[in-house]
Amino acid sequence: MKNIVLIGGSHGIGLSMAKEMASDHNVFIASRTKEELGSLNVTHIPFDALSDVLDTTTLPDEIHGFAYCPGSINLKPFKMMSLDTFQEDMQLNFFSMVRVVKELIPKMTEGGSMVFFSTVAVGTGMPFHTSVAAAKGAIEGFAKSLAAEYAPKLRVNVVAPSLVDTPLAGRLLNNDKKRELMAQRHPLKRVGEANDIAQIATFLLSDQSTWMTGQIVGVDGGMGSLNVN
Repeated sequence: MKNIVLIGGSHGIGLSMAKEMASDHNVFIASRTKEELGSLNVTHIPFDALSDVLDTTTLPDEIHGFAYCPGSINLKPFKMMSLDTFQEDMQLNFFSMVRVVKELIPKMTEGGSMVFFSTVAVGTGMPFHTSVAAAKGAIEGFAKSLAAEYAPKLRVNVVAPSLVDTPLAGRLLNNDKKRELMAQRHPLKRVGEANDIAQIATFLLSDQSTWMTGQIVGVDGGMGSLNVN
């Protein structure tokens, strides 16, 4: 069985990934909370991505796959965005991710896979996304460079979703009108579900994607490439 580490796997997409893999992998979840994990067959490690150093002694010597799931959604006009917001988004989405990568990469096995998360707003300019698009854009550039540097030993890929129905997006989808408006913006006329993204991410961690690296995979209901409105 493969050893898979999920940073932030107790909610949303990370939790869906854990449910996908728990039955046939050794899954280690490093997150602030564990209540949602219930009786799921995983190992939980208390960890705050913003303040903690990951204790790698709690992990096996060999790690086959790793995904960094924490993220933020700060959507405001640029003139209302403080510099602090940009710094906070960059810290959570990018710098904390880089710190964890540095801690885990010595344990990554030959043929191991890393998966990070971006947003459709990096490749498709969208109003009010300046902060999150900047932070996620840094992830995309980092991932491609890391993939080149560590090929062929490691694979590194990025999933770039559109809006997904997770606790993180709760205020954007907290009534039927908002949900319908968001659904209609997508060519496939619905908002993404956590499992839509989790299935792609688990595929990228699996042996089914061994000829994929350095890719930004759009899972966005068609929003990033189609204009049907």
